[in-house]
Amino acid sequence: MLIVHNVSFAYDTQPVLKNVSFTIKKGEHIALIGASGCGKSTLLKIIYGLLHIQEGELSWNNTKILGPLFSLVPGEENMKYLSQGFELQSYRTVAENIGQYLSSFEPELKENRIQELLEIVEMTHFSDIKVENLSGGQKQRVALAKALAKRPELLLLDEPFGNIDNFRRSSLRRNLYRYLKRNKITSITATHDKTDILSFTDQAIVIHKGEILIKENTTILYQNPNNYYAASLFGEINKIRLSLFSTTHTEEVILVYPHEIKVDSDSVLKVRVKNAYFNGDYYLIEGILDSTIIFFNHHNILTPPEIVGITISDEIIKKRQRI
Repeated sequence: MLIVHNVSFAYDTQPVLKNVSFTIKKGEHIALIGASGCGKSTLLKIIYGLLHIQEGELSWNNTKILGPLFSLVPGEENMKYLSQGFELQSYRTVAENIGQYLSSFEPELKENRIQELLEIVEMTHFSDIKVENLSGGQKQRVALAKALAKRPELLLLDEPFGNIDNFRRSSLRRNLYRYLKRNKITSITATHDKTDILSFTDQAIVIHKGEILIKENTTILYQNPNNYYAASLFGEINKIRLSLFSTTHTEEVILVYPHEIKVDSDSVLKVRVKNAYFNGDYYLIEGILDSTIIFFNHHNILTPPEIVGITISDEIIKKRQRI
C-alpha cells in the first residue's frame, strides 16, 4: 500500500503541493488528473524519491520513502518512474536499453525477458536499431519497456502515451494494463487523455492548484460529477440551470455532458446554433441557450443561426448531483 500523508512541496518559495493525502492499495490503477501546472508530475517525482518534501511523509508497504537526501542513488528500488524525458541511451540499441539493468548471468532468461517486453510495446522488429534513429513515439515505447524490465511493484507514468500515434496508442494501452493487472503491479498515471482515465483506471485523483480536490472511483466520478473542474477534465461539460425545465425548481445547477443532450423538435427549450464541429460519427454543436454557450452532440450538421429544441432525460436530471 502507498500512503501519502500531508505532503507539501515548493520550488524555492512557490508552493506546488499543499497538504496532499491519499492511500492506494496494491494492484490498483490510479489516474492522476488536473490542469497543466497543478502538480501532477511533481507528485510522481516525490513518490519515486527524486524530490525532498518539506512537510509530510510517504511510505510504500510500511517502508518510509525518505527522498533523495537519504539515498546515494535517488529513486526507490521497487518502483519505476517513466518521465516525459525518456532517459534512454541514444547510442545503444533498443534491446540494450531495455536490458540495461537486467542480470547478464543468465543470458537466455535476459533475452526472453527483453523479447517479452518488446512484444508488449510492439517493438519486436526494432530490437537491433539504435535509439538515436527512432521517432519520439518509438522512444517512448522503449522507455516504457525499460521501466517494466525489473518488474516494479509500483509504476509511475507521466503522460505515457503522449508521443505515440493514435492508431498504435489503443493497442499499447491494452497491452500495458493487461500486463499490469496480470502481474498485480500498482500504477499511477498522470494524464490528460480521457481514454487513459476511463478505460484503464480504478480510481481518479483530481488535483487543483496543488491540492487534492477529489479521490473517487473513476466510473462514479464520470457518471455523476458534482464539480465543474473535475468534470471538464473528461471533455466539454455544460452547466444547466434546472429552472429552465420547470418553474418548481430553484436556481440549482447540474452538470451535463454533450452526449446527454438530445435534439427534440417538440421541446420548448430552444438553442441557437453558433458552430458545428465534425467529430467523425457525430457533430459537436456549439449553441447559445439562455445567453450561455452550450455544447451538445448531433448526428447531422446544424448550421448557424438555426434554432433547435433540446431535451435532457428525466433520468439524468434526477440522478445528477446539484451544485
